[in-house]
Amino acid sequence: MHYGRIATTDIANGTGVRVSLYVSGCTNHCPGCFQPETWDFSYGSPYDQSTEDLIVRELEKSYYEGLTILGGEPFEPSNQLCLAPLVLRVAAMVPERTIWMYTGFTYDQDLMPGQRRYTEVTDSILDHIDVLVDGRFLIEKKNISLAFRGSENQRIIDMPQTREKRQIILHPLQFR
Repeated sequence: MHYGRIATTDIANGTGVRVSLYVSGCTNHCPGCFQPETWDFSYGSPYDQSTEDLIVRELEKSYYEGLTILGGEPFEPSNQLCLAPLVLRVAAMVPERTIWMYTGFTYDQDLMPGQRRYTEVTDSILDHIDVLVDGRFLIEKKNISLAFRGSENQRIIDMPQTREKRQIILHPLQFR
């Protein structure tokens, strides 16, 4: 996997101050995407153990609320395989930090067993994140007044509640 950048002290992609990892590779190619350069799976720098170590060390600083993983597309199957260890490590080493992920795929149509973006690590990722912002960016539904999403079709999902209740539970931020 490659990544386009790591943004420290990010306040745009989730609540509080965050470390944001922009992964490379996306097959969605949404018209109006704010960073189409990340569609290329080889864009940016190779993601390796030193990258993961850097992210975890940064998250140990007390002023961070959490980690955000976006793209590109984190739920491309090849990206999931690289991101699962990071998600599990952050959840174990800095459990007080929240983990947000953005995806152009749809939770209940693409990321469930038997669906097109489900892999052997998808459940592990979904079980350890706090918020999933799902849905393709649709330029015709673009709304710059929305909190933490770009178009009205996108959802901010409370993942612990969703996984526990086995139905989609929208995060209160959805309604801001």
